[in-house]
Amino acid sequence: MQHRLAIDEYPSQLVQRVCHPGSAADARDFVRSFAALLRPEPSAPTTQNLLLLVSELVANALRHAGAVTALHLSADQERIEVFVEDPSPTPPQERSPDLSGSQGGFGWPMVHSLAQHVAVLPGPSGGKTVQAALPR
Repeated sequence: MQHRLAIDEYPSQLVQRVCHPGSAADARDFVRSFAALLRPEPSAPTTQNLLLLVSELVANALRHAGAVTALHLSADQERIEVFVEDPSPTPPQERSPDLSGSQGGFGWPMVHSLAQHVAVLPGPSGGKTVQAALPR
């Protein structure tokens, strides 16, 4: 039987995981396995919001920066934090949504509506890191 790391067992520690997803689907699989480690597990709506948030951030990094250099997830009793690193120093730009569906423009506002905190920071190797936090 596999023992799952529970936040309740280690209250002073964060649960943290890192991956290098090649697609939004890879990132969603990573989020599901991360959420399953947490005790208590996040509610279904929180997990769905986390999946949507990570999927959007990873898809945007792949589309606009060409790659995701790292996806970090961490959680404590109060919040879940997401850090998506990519090689481009160009920050995300809010655009008018394209109702025809060909140019997007919906993702960045959605990220801001899902997260309680969003920041764009210089990345460790010249790109950027988009940080977002959700209430646990």
